[in-house]
Formats: sequence, structure tokens, C-alpha cells
Amino acid sequence: MVQRVAVIGAGPSGLTSIKCCLDEMLEPTCFESSNDIGGLWRFKETPEPGKANIYQSVVINSSKEMMSYSDFPPPAELPNNMHHSEVMLYLRLYAQEFQLMQHIRFQTTVVSVRQRADFAVTGQWDVDTESAAGQRETHIFDAVLICSGHYTQPHLPLSDFPGIESFKGRYFHSWEYRNSKGLEGKRVLVIGTGNSGSDIAVDISRVAERVYLSTRRGAWVIGRVGPGGLPGDIVWSSRMQSMIRNLFPNWSTRAVENKLNEAFDHKLYGLKPKHSFWAQIPIVNDDLAGRIISGRVQVKPNVKEFLGTSVVFADGSMINEVDTVIFATGYNYSFPFLPPKIQTKCGYRLRLYKHIFPPSLTRPTLAVVGFIHGFGAVNPLAEMQARWATRVFKGLVELPSEEIMLKEIEKDSEIMHQSYVCSERNPLQVDYLPYMDSLAEKMGVKPNVLKLFLRDPKLALEVFLGPCTPYQYRLSGPGQWTGARQAILTQWQRVTQPFRTRVVPEPESRTACGLRSLAALTGAALLVCLFFYQHGSVSRIV
Repeated sequence: MVQRVAVIGAGPSGLTSIKCCLDEMLEPTCFESSNDIGGLWRFKETPEPGKANIYQSVVINSSKEMMSYSDFPPPAELPNNMHHSEVMLYLRLYAQEFQLMQHIRFQTTVVSVRQRADFAVTGQWDVDTESAAGQRETHIFDAVLICSGHYTQPHLPLSDFPGIESFKGRYFHSWEYRNSKGLEGKRVLVIGTGNSGSDIAVDISRVAERVYLSTRRGAWVIGRVGPGGLPGDIVWSSRMQSMIRNLFPNWSTRAVENKLNEAFDHKLYGLKPKHSFWAQIPIVNDDLAGRIISGRVQVKPNVKEFLGTSVVFADGSMINEVDTVIFATGYNYSFPFLPPKIQTKCGYRLRLYKHIFPPSLTRPTLAVVGFIHGFGAVNPLAEMQARWATRVFKGLVELPSEEIMLKEIEKDSEIMHQSYVCSERNPLQVDYLPYMDSLAEKMGVKPNVLKLFLRDPKLALEVFLGPCTPYQYRLSGPGQWTGARQAILTQWQRVTQPFRTRVVPEPESRTACGLRSLAALTGAALLVCLFFYQHGSVSRIV
């Protein structure tokens, strides 16, 4: 019987995994190699090798309601798209609310996870750790949750760039970038148009002489600001919209792309990719088009070669006197503490059932949480994975046979490679809402919209037509939260609250003006009548 669970990593995935263990009355011990929680979201002035890093200006792409944990709505006063420091605040509040800190051993690195000799009977694991002081320990756990992330090993493909050894300027990976200090007046080339590359190009363009943004494939660009100034992911993430997209995929894709090209023509701006919008996670950036139209950022094709301080591109064009090159070329993922047989691949992805469980284990007591990409925030995805994994550990949910799991993995991989642009750097991608619903259904927590319409029409309308926020998965079933209904019905209040820094008076409508004028005239008439009445009365007395 599973009781003691090792959780590796205290980032967003690790924190929610600790809580899910506690919810199932398990005993978690979390090992965190740094001295604080937060993982990727903890900004560090000096990069720490082997750990995720972010730059000073990072703002989260998902809005706060869409990235929240399902039973912990964000404070209303926090901005919708939070700065990394505010994401850290939210994570600290979450850890404090559910008393997670006491289960974390900081500055303790996991160096090995291996099956015990009697694994086939017990399902137990030996977990070797090393403290900051170099002290090694071996612990026995009934189950393991791996939440160590995958933004720790920068991918720097120098062999793909002939002549880089002759480059006379400075070059480095985006993992090292903190801010634009030292790049004032420089000519900078950023290679890679993922979200980091685009963010960094925009950030540097405010101080550099010129920034060049090199892209191999191009990318679709969406903004955080949606219709009416509301968060875009809140507006475009309802169950109804997901249903329409699945029923009419080609039409919905064209509609989205046309809408994006209304903001700016991606072909004109040199950004239009060969792939369709849904085939790859887009750039989320509100400033890139403005920097391009002002000439502060110039989009260039793939780099062909370096010649001293010059760079030649695939179309034959050249730029000279380049001072700095930043490679925003992604990350390699690895789990060096795991046995190799657990890290087998299917295509580019790890061979994991539902991207969580290795199918070859005779006992399902190891799960990977948060190693996932989708058109949505990682926090709710990781939380749903952890909720399911802990119930599997407890024996409350059963996995299919190894044969069935392997067939499903092969089928999912085939569909994924047909639908999305996958690579070593982007090994997997899921359709956010169907994936969340598939796991929720296995646990019995998927909202039944039809039943809701019969029982609670007001809530049902918000669940179906409103944003598909994580609270929907706490309305019923295991882990039901009594505050879920209220969280859903008040989510728009939390969205609009941060904007209320200056309340603008509502303009008077014609009807209101007419009523006020009529009231004023009526009041004046009454005063006149009263005056004449009093005047007449006084005259008669005199």
C-alpha cells in the first residue's frame, strides 16, 4: 500500500503534487535542489547551472484565472497577466494556504531513483539524495512524482551555424539573459522566434541600435490583450468555442488566422509560418509588431553562416558589425536520475501513458508531472496530472494493461505528429481542453454540463459559454470543493478588479437625462405653485 511519496522539485508542478498527496492522505517529502520554491518563476540575478532561469521582464502569457490552481483563485487585486514576481507571490500564498512548506527539503538534490529488489511485490523505490554540504542519503519511498521541469539544459547547436567560431562578438544562450544592461547602442542578433526569443528581442530593442530576429519557420503572434481589452485567453477559451473548433476545424483555423492578420499581416511582417495556427504554440507578445513597424526589430530568415562580425542569411542578405548573438534555441530535456529503461521514446516524446506513467512498470508507482505543452497554462495541467496520479497510487483508479497503454501511446503519438509541429525541442503538445477532460473523466470530475443546466442553469451557462477555468473540475466528484461554484460565478469580478485604478463615471443616457430634466421641471413647477400659493395667502391675511 502506497503511503510515503517522494516529490522531486518544488516548482509549480511540485507544489500542487505535494497538495494532491495530502488530499489523498499520503505522506509527501519534496526534494528541492535550490533554497526556495517557484522553480522557473524564481528570478535569480546570477544563473545557476542545471536550474531554470528567467529574465527580469518576464510576464506570464496566461491570465491569472486560466493559470490558477483549481481550488485556489488568485487575489482579485493581482494583474491579469502577472509579472514573475507576482506569480511567485501567488505560489507562496498557495504554499502557505495548504501548509506545503513543511514537506519540502531544500538544497537537496536527487541523484538517483531506482527500483528496489522487491519492486514487483512492493512497488518501492530507492531515492538517493545529496545535500548542499555533500552529504548523501538513501530513502525508501512507496511512490515517486517527478516534477523537475524541462528548462534546465540549454540547447546551443553551434554546429548548425558555420563560422560561429570566427565570430568576433559575444554570443550566449537565452538562458543566460537577465536584462538589456550592457547592450545599449549595440547591434544584436536573436536567433529563434519562440516566446523567449521574441520577448528578448523586444526588450533589447528599447536600448540597442538595432535588433535582428532570425526565424527558421516563422510564427503566429497573438497578444495577451483580447477584445475589449480583456485577457485574450479568457475570451477565447470556452467549451462552446472548443466544440465549434472540433466540429469545424478548417473553418475555425482560417477564422483565427484571418483575425490575427487583421492586427498585422504576418506575411508583410516576415513572420507568416508554413504551419497552421493550431499546429504549434504561438508567440504571445503585445509589442513585437510595434517594434517591427518602428524598425527597432528587423525579421530575418535562418542564418547561413558567420563571417567575422558579419552574418549571412539563407536568402543571401547580410548584416555587418554585429556585436552580440543570443541563441533562443530551446532546451534539451533529460532526467539523469532515472533508469534509462524508463526514458524510452516514442517519436520525440517519452513513452508515457497520458504523458504521465511509464507503461512498462509492473507497479504504477512512478509518475511524471508537468512535462507537457498545450494551448493553456501548465499549472492546471500539472495539477490534473497530479490528482490522477495520486489516485492511481492509492489504488482508487486503475491503469489499463501494458499492451493497451502502449497502443494508446502509439496512436496518440501518430495523431500528435500529424496535428502539431513536433521536434526534439518541442517533443509533445496536447489539445488543452480535451486532454484536461480526458483525465477528469477518468477521475469522475469532468463537469456534466447537461445535468448542470437542469440543476443550476446560471452556473451551467457560465461553464459552457464562459472561460473554461480550472474551478470547473472541482464542482463534483473526488476532491470536490464547496467554493468552486462561487469561484466560477465571480471570476469576471477578479478579471475586472485590477483595471479599477481609476473609475470612469458612466455617461448619462438620454433616458436618464430626460427623466432628470422632467424631475427638475416638475420640481420648479411645484416651487412656483408653492410660491404663488404662499404669496396669495399672505395677501389675503394682510
